[in-house]
Amino acid sequence: MSESPCLICDRIQEIREHRNRHFVAELDTGYVVCGDFQFFRGYSLFLCKTHAPELHELPCGTRERFLVEMCLLAESVFHGFHPRKLNYECLGNMEPHLHWHIFPRYNDDLSPQTPSWSIDKSIRYNEQFRPSDSDLLSIKETLLGELTKRGSIRIHRTWKDA
Repeated sequence: MSESPCLICDRIQEIREHRNRHFVAELDTGYVVCGDFQFFRGYSLFLCKTHAPELHELPCGTRERFLVEMCLLAESVFHGFHPRKLNYECLGNMEPHLHWHIFPRYNDDLSPQTPSWSIDKSIRYNEQFRPSDSDLLSIKETLLGELTKRGSIRIHRTWKDA
């Protein structure tokens, strides 16, 4: 854990304490969660278990497994939600803890040819895109169903195990 507050570490702690309603599954190197807002239906994140700001700071084997698992999550999002394209982002400028954003992009997006972040926050984070309990359950079921189809992924626990 970092010396300063870390939003990603806080989210992981919520997962460990069974208090994160967006938690989907724990994999070897990280946690799969649904995005808090679903402007892009199926938007998911992969939070690294290790607090590290850069990929090169992870031990080689962990780094490779982290990237493989992120790709398997992306494949699951693609097959579960059928977007036309996926956007992958691992920035860390605001939260220097490795985490990937997987944005499914659709033909009817507000701005399908631009980066996800270029759509104004007031639109992307509008309360209408905060999923209801039933919608969140549907998204989580879809993601978990697709993750379980990926033969090389090890799921240690899911929200159902809580």
